[in-house]
Amino acid sequence: MNAIELLLTRQSDSKLTEPGPTPEQLDIIKQAALRVPDHGCIAPWQFIIAQGDARNKLGEIYHQSAVAEQQTEKVINRAKELPLRAPMIVIAIAKYQEHPKVPRIEQVQSAGCSVLAMQQAAFAQGLGGVWRTGYFAQSRAVKKALNLHEQDEIVGYLYIGTPQVECKKSPRHKPEHYFSNL
Repeated sequence: MNAIELLLTRQSDSKLTEPGPTPEQLDIIKQAALRVPDHGCIAPWQFIIAQGDARNKLGEIYHQSAVAEQQTEKVINRAKELPLRAPMIVIAIAKYQEHPKVPRIEQVQSAGCSVLAMQQAAFAQGLGGVWRTGYFAQSRAVKKALNLHEQDEIVGYLYIGTPQVECKKSPRHKPEHYFSNL
């Protein structure tokens, strides 16, 4: 798959199963995460990988956080199962660093770029992935349980595995609806 094909066929595969990435595939995914735009070369990222039994630990963190923050019964009841939707989850975090030339938004955007780069690297190797956020990306209790600082941002949970079904999605948007000339 060439780079143009990769970019033009990107999609989220929400039904993922075993196998997850091999150690060699994961190494490529990690390398891709670290090649994103990084103004000032400050590397404003951190990544936490949950696979195997660690997914249950993440589910327990979700559950305890949902209870502590008085979420709905539906959120609480689903919490433990959410990390089991794929063989691997990469938690991508923007580690904000005070910097005179690199504002917070650029650091968060850089971390967001890392998630896309990892998903593309997984996709290029025949794997699937889906970038998820939602309540557990915003939860202060989750951040605390992951030993993050208040200024850190969980920019997403990248679920990675083998797609259960092949569903090539056609483009939803037309460029002429979103681009104009000045």
